[in-house]
Amino acid sequence: MLAKILVVEDDKSISDLITLHLKKNDFEYLVVHNGEDALSHLDNFMPDFIILDWMIPGLSGLEVLRRIRNKQEYKNLPILMLTAKNSEQDKIISFESGLDDYITKPFLPSELIARVKAILKRTSQLNQDQDNLIFNEIKINIVQKKAFRGDRRLNLGPTEFNILYFLLKNKQRVFSREQILNKIWPNQVNVELRTVDVHIRRLRKELNQNKDKDLIRTVRSAGYSLDFDE
Repeated sequence: MLAKILVVEDDKSISDLITLHLKKNDFEYLVVHNGEDALSHLDNFMPDFIILDWMIPGLSGLEVLRRIRNKQEYKNLPILMLTAKNSEQDKIISFESGLDDYITKPFLPSELIARVKAILKRTSQLNQDQDNLIFNEIKINIVQKKAFRGDRRLNLGPTEFNILYFLLKNKQRVFSREQILNKIWPNQVNVELRTVDVHIRRLRKELNQNKDKDLIRTVRSAGYSLDFDE
């Protein structure tokens, strides 16, 4: 799956330059022009990385950064500040607020892309946690692309594996069908919402093959969650 970059920049010439180079490097991207839109698109777009300008209309980039870091599910989302503010104090405040990197304008697009790639690589390695993700009875080995429930190896197709991996990374959080579709099929405009239900059904059937307790919780009018009730 392509890494998804949220660009928060009110200067169109700069956002066009950034997206030109993101496209060249096979990133998926969404551009917004103010802090309120950045926050409102988090749950729908679900970015893997944010490029954030400090001086944007409405909420400042610094305030957007702080609000994102106050959300438990986004505490580890990589954020790079791209700004004309270049004082030492500005940088200190930003890093103390949870920033991952800081580039001042004017900037070299090649350096920006290199920083994005380096941070994404480092974040990915940290998130792998010794190559395994575990929740309750479910374990996924990311490198080997294997999934288990207890000692039983799960026979999953690529799509079911990706859905399980996504839900496991975000365990106990409810995702709508639209959010799952956008994450698993980011560029497939013709994929219907009911496709999500089909693959969830297949995943659930394999997970519960031996009549095990259902770990996929369906939340009416909200979506699906990997959860476990004692």
